[in-house]
Amino acid sequence: MTEASALAIILAAGKGTRMKSALPKVMHRLAGATLLAHVLGATKAAGIERICVVVAPGMDEVGASASAVHSKLEVFVQDRQLGTGDAVKAAHQALENFSGHVLVLYGDTPLLRSETLEAARGALHAGADLVVLGFETDEPTGYGRLLLDERGGLAAIREEKDASDEERGLTLCNSGIMGFRAAHTLLDLLGRIGKDNAKGEFYLTDAVALARGDRLEARMIKANAEEVIGVNSRAELAAAEEAMQRRLRTAFMAEGVTMTAPDTVFFSHDTRIGRDVVIEPHVMIGAKVVIEDGATIRAFSHIEGAHIGPGASVGPFARLRPGAALAKDAHVGNFVEIKQSEIGAGAKVNHLTYIGDASVGARANVGAGTITCNYDGFAKHKTVIGEDAFIGSNTSLVAPVKIGEGAYIGSGSVITKDVAPDALALSRAPQEEREGWAAKLRKRLTRGRK
Repeated sequence: MTEASALAIILAAGKGTRMKSALPKVMHRLAGATLLAHVLGATKAAGIERICVVVAPGMDEVGASASAVHSKLEVFVQDRQLGTGDAVKAAHQALENFSGHVLVLYGDTPLLRSETLEAARGALHAGADLVVLGFETDEPTGYGRLLLDERGGLAAIREEKDASDEERGLTLCNSGIMGFRAAHTLLDLLGRIGKDNAKGEFYLTDAVALARGDRLEARMIKANAEEVIGVNSRAELAAAEEAMQRRLRTAFMAEGVTMTAPDTVFFSHDTRIGRDVVIEPHVMIGAKVVIEDGATIRAFSHIEGAHIGPGASVGPFARLRPGAALAKDAHVGNFVEIKQSEIGAGAKVNHLTYIGDASVGARANVGAGTITCNYDGFAKHKTVIGEDAFIGSNTSLVAPVKIGEGAYIGSGSVITKDVAPDALALSRAPQEEREGWAAKLRKRLTRGRK
């Protein structure tokens, strides 16, 4: 990373009409975070000190969302949609008081890496006055083309609608991402960009030809096509999700995570996983999940907002909701739901059970069909199960209630009062048996039948 200061202007004013959504385009989510949040993350990781976001009128939620990611963010409004050059002009106040590098980014390129931004900054630090990120593609339709001179320098960028047939045949395309060595240079170029083009807009890309006319050095840095392609439709959002998930899976496996069917496992952008973790097929991991060393996540489990301790086992077909915390070697089995609860070290909740707003002590065993009745229709209440307690199958624990250490709860009980340590508690109707009743019933029901 270079030592020069840098300012990023992220353009996020596009309405995204092809998304067919009431939500601004950059607010759509990828791996649990907005498209804009991904760009902000890459920008911060590249060491860029100042960040501006340009939005359209009425996009208050975009500015608020971005500010939540970066507290010192500056938000500017582009009053009219008159092209990228006009969008950058909306942030002119930030440029007028800045002397370092300026990068112009887009809020709909969520796969952009910080390493690529660092490479652009490196080129500016090495003497380039202007840098453009380009990419090669076999399907260039819709993109501006990069025109190189005989020495390989960047001569101009031609928007497709203004390109000749020969230029449209080029496969080296413009990502839209640009860098300028000095803010005053960018301001000067912006002041001279016109709108004599097919769309009647101010194209920031015209800055390249103007810079060349001023004998400034313009360079092209080639980036991976997948990394810089923008998201403009639901189909492109799905393609970006696929690419992001592939990136996350590859990174986790490189750090010691085993996935038996990687393409069926989905992560959030903020998932944290230790080493020697095994994840079986068809697992969905949402936001704010931590999985520690040696844990096993079995097939068809859904996890969000949970902390899974070392050596713990989850699933198959388990659901961990926000606030679920499993200690070392805890077991949560099939068709079990855990919400806002701590499961102690070595405790077992193995079958068909709901544990909500509860604390389960170390080595406790919760039998199949157990339910913590935590909600009275107005408020949530807590259940506490002590260490080494045994909860029999088909038990309802009506909160607030406390089961003492080492206590036993008989199967089929409804427990409404605290249970002392090492006590046995059961609540059942007495069993009644009527001798010969079944035979008499069958005889009566089959009378007259052949």
